[in-house]
Amino acid sequence: MAERLGILVLNQISENGLSRLPEDRYSVGKNVAQPAAVLVRSADMHALDIAPSVRAIARAGAGTNNIPVKAMSARGVPVFNAPGANANAVKELVITGMLLAARKVPAALRFVGGLDPNMADMDRAVEEGKKAFAGYELAGQTLGIVGLGKVGCLVADAAIKLGMNVMGYDPEITVDAAWSLPAQVRKANSVNEVLRNAQFMSLHVPLVDATRNLVNADNIGLMRPGAVLLNFSRDGVVHEGAVLAALDQKQMGCYVCDFPSAAINGNPGVIALPHLGASTREAEENCAIMVVDQLRDYLEHGNVANAVNFPTVSMSRESSYRVAIANANVPNMVGQISTTMANAGLNIHNMVNKSRGEVAYTLVDVDSEVGTAVLDRISAIKGVLAVRYLPLY
Repeated sequence: MAERLGILVLNQISENGLSRLPEDRYSVGKNVAQPAAVLVRSADMHALDIAPSVRAIARAGAGTNNIPVKAMSARGVPVFNAPGANANAVKELVITGMLLAARKVPAALRFVGGLDPNMADMDRAVEEGKKAFAGYELAGQTLGIVGLGKVGCLVADAAIKLGMNVMGYDPEITVDAAWSLPAQVRKANSVNEVLRNAQFMSLHVPLVDATRNLVNADNIGLMRPGAVLLNFSRDGVVHEGAVLAALDQKQMGCYVCDFPSAAINGNPGVIALPHLGASTREAEENCAIMVVDQLRDYLEHGNVANAVNFPTVSMSRESSYRVAIANANVPNMVGQISTTMANAGLNIHNMVNKSRGEVAYTLVDVDSEVGTAVLDRISAIKGVLAVRYLPLY
């Protein structure tokens, strides 16, 4: 029987997800020593001393900014996430954000909350006060979406069903996303085109170098007066200083986001929510189940799905003896691995090798047991980052 693998849990993870880790194979908890893997949601791992025993990190959500991905890549450790698992929750919050802005709901709530319950003529005060909160309907308005992944496509579909006109921009749209996108969505050719034409602009992109300050002082002035910018993606995608200046100069009507900060809190033109994008029971459960399944498949079989720093690799088991190797994406690695196995008298039954950026990953099924000496020789090959032996028990 194989030794139980430790899984360190840094945040509250749905029990329905954790239950998919059998107790006879895994030890799961917040105080696991020498863990084989880490399960995390929002905990910041950049300052943590991540144990050398860690073979994988799984984020029960989409973004991985709280994880030192580059450092893990250098160690041959994949970082898994759950893209799309919380998409419906985010979609519903985006629609909520548009309604909050269009109908001036936050200001109206503040007005009602400030009424004296003991006042003699509350009805009259309400009728007089409500004039300041007249809004407009979503139907007939134009929604511009930047980023047409799972969330963007769901937002587009929901907006169309509400009678809105939708335009979308995504220079890196995947084939699957393109198939999911409603036919009524009009294609935009740039972020600037969306800014110029949309009453509502919703951002659904990851925070990478290319998207940092995507909306900034140079382009925010293209928005229509009264237009609404929605950011349920990442705070760094929007330059807060540019937003505040645009609100002050009446270049835009409202900024709705999921990222409160000292700079924007209290501004009457800002509606900031406390990171509610994935905060539903359903989303948390979906994310947990998705990443736990991916993590278990990797730990037990070496298969990789939805890792942000590794290629997608899946190989059916045709042998009880499997070796998984992560290495730098440089020439002749597969040749050296194969030669080392051949010199040890191992016959390769099946092999798959794929790369992504600077990392390559190889799964090898052989016809007989692999000894420790062979694994050590593979580990010693220059450029090899991690080697795991995955026999079936």
